[in-house]
Amino acid sequence: MGFYLNPGNKGFWESIRSKIYVDKTGIIACTNELVNTEQKYICISRPRRFGKTMALETLTAYYSRGCDSADLFKGFQIENNGSFQEHLNQYDVICLNMQQFLIEAPSGQLTAYLEQEVLEELFEEYGAILKGRKMGLAAALRRIYVKTGRRFVFLVDEWDCVMRERQELEAFQRQYLDFLGNLLKDQPYVALAYMTGILPVKNTASIPPLICLWSIPWQTKAVLRNIPVLRSRK
Repeated sequence: MGFYLNPGNKGFWESIRSKIYVDKTGIIACTNELVNTEQKYICISRPRRFGKTMALETLTAYYSRGCDSADLFKGFQIENNGSFQEHLNQYDVICLNMQQFLIEAPSGQLTAYLEQEVLEELFEEYGAILKGRKMGLAAALRRIYVKTGRRFVFLVDEWDCVMRERQELEAFQRQYLDFLGNLLKDQPYVALAYMTGILPVKNTASIPPLICLWSIPWQTKAVLRNIPVLRSRK
């Protein structure tokens, strides 16, 4: 279990132990329909405090092969869904909080810092496969896929922070978007890419690397067809 690679289910565990918890596990049934399909790229745009991070923690606990979450989901919506067992803890999950990388990375070096951090954990898990090779993150993931057949679930929070907070740095934005596009678009190792942010993804000529994403605005009432249920715990 790592910080970026298969971070485990502690976030979800803390959520369901809280006095007030909104059951959003129904989102898993909807993402399961998209796993390993051409519609596996999702971007959820919502204002702050709309539960985006909690949804990511739920998906992490469910998909990550670095933990056993079967007992945590007992009594929640997803447990009765036919796809529940099929994908439960079956994938390597990579969790990326872009706001964290933007804050911690040296100026203009967000993607280099991100690759360094994630590659370190990949080498710990797949050192025998990657040993002796100097490569970028996408190349390392392709090699792992070729050698093991394993696919990855990408959960990306605050994907749009570069556009929001570095609006004046067009070259930096372009480099960041190119990095995301190369990491995710048409890569055989991607089982699911679920990104959250505040800004919607616009399919324009200015953002070609991300046209693979299915953008869902928060105003859509049928967002992932999930009806939350309020549960109070003592």
